[in-house]
Amino acid sequence: MSERRQPDGATPAGDGGDRAVSDGGDRAVSGGPAYDGRADYGRPDDEVRLRRQAALALAALAALVLAVAALTTPWRALLTAGEPPDPARDFTAAQLARSQAFDAATSLPSYLSLALTVLVAGLLVATPLGARATGWLRGPWWLRTILGVVVIAAATQALRWPLGMWFETVLREYGLSTQTWPSWSGDRLKNAAVEAFLLALMVVVLVALARRFRRWWIPAAAGAFGLTVAASFVYPVVFEPMFNDFTPMRAGPLRTNLLAMAARDGVPVEDVLVADASRRTTALNAYVSGFGATRRVVVYDTLLRAPEAEVELVVAHELGHAKHDDVLHGTLLGGLGAALGAVLLFLIFDLVRRRAAVPSIADPRAAGALVGLMSLGTLLLGPVQNVVSRHVEARADLHTLELTRDPATFVAMQKRLAISNISDLSPDAVEYVLYASHPPGPERIAMARAWARLNGVNAP
Repeated sequence: MSERRQPDGATPAGDGGDRAVSDGGDRAVSGGPAYDGRADYGRPDDEVRLRRQAALALAALAALVLAVAALTTPWRALLTAGEPPDPARDFTAAQLARSQAFDAATSLPSYLSLALTVLVAGLLVATPLGARATGWLRGPWWLRTILGVVVIAAATQALRWPLGMWFETVLREYGLSTQTWPSWSGDRLKNAAVEAFLLALMVVVLVALARRFRRWWIPAAAGAFGLTVAASFVYPVVFEPMFNDFTPMRAGPLRTNLLAMAARDGVPVEDVLVADASRRTTALNAYVSGFGATRRVVVYDTLLRAPEAEVELVVAHELGHAKHDDVLHGTLLGGLGAALGAVLLFLIFDLVRRRAAVPSIADPRAAGALVGLMSLGTLLLGPVQNVVSRHVEARADLHTLELTRDPATFVAMQKRLAISNISDLSPDAVEYVLYASHPPGPERIAMARAWARLNGVNAP
């Protein structure tokens, strides 16, 4: 419903792909000769043909991504019938000042964290840092690759830790965090472990494919798509319970009304789950995750302190996401984007490996460059994902209004969310592009008033 930004030894070259990769005594990948992942300069025509095929696949995937985004994104949802957002109309001077002060206090650690991410990724891609950091590792190629990712992830986490503590200190000063330092550290370590696991899985599979196939981008693209879909499907039942306990909303008028509203909306919901978010934060939130058999609507226990009418509107918003299969569409787009990235990696890695001093993508020391490229790709895609997300969130807001026909409570709910979460009520252009996955509160309120006028309902 709402979000805030949170801060070796050399490998001999192959000879046209027919010689097994040698990396400290490893045997060739079973099932056939290994390919070393390097450009086949002995046969330039063959190399040109491989790159042409990959380029055509890249163009096809890019066109498919654009088509899916165009068809599934509600581009008109952010229209507000010409009424500009006006924070001063709904928020007091003290509330506006508090929002600005909080934004100023969190901006510096956030931007420093972003800069650090770019710096580390740039060093891994453009210098031999990654190869040197992992060159001392020994063992089978797959173990060295996994350990390389873990070493780099641990070093990056150590560099980012002070900035995370800075951000957490600000949250405590403003009353948003209820965590102790041990609890905060435990959550951060668990999150780092999950990220390192997924990253190591992607990198070791990529290196394995590059060691086996000349056209490794084909299975890599299929695998990237499959992993994205699988991760989104299992995330609610595998990863979310690592951070929160979820219990069915207890029987009562609120639960009865929510399930009745879902039935009226035609959205199959067996139950609404409550997350014990209050042990970490005072912020209010709700979300929908998973799809198919793992789809769930979750509300923070902190949200239950709000008036029931406002809680119902928050859940109506999440029902909008479920009704339009937003998680499924987002997963599809993410999977296609990951597949596109795998093909792009095939086309650009030969340039990167020279700067990174890596013999080939099939070498375990390529882990650093691969991690850097993935990190940069994620950062570059962030603003694009935010554009799509803002429109999707606006459609869920419209769904809320159409389902409840109660713009007055909608406005009251948005004000409560913005004040409780200390949302940025007037983000500057840079923050809007980099961090705004949801429309700002005043923008959502303006849309509700526009909807009220267009539908003959008294505007709040």
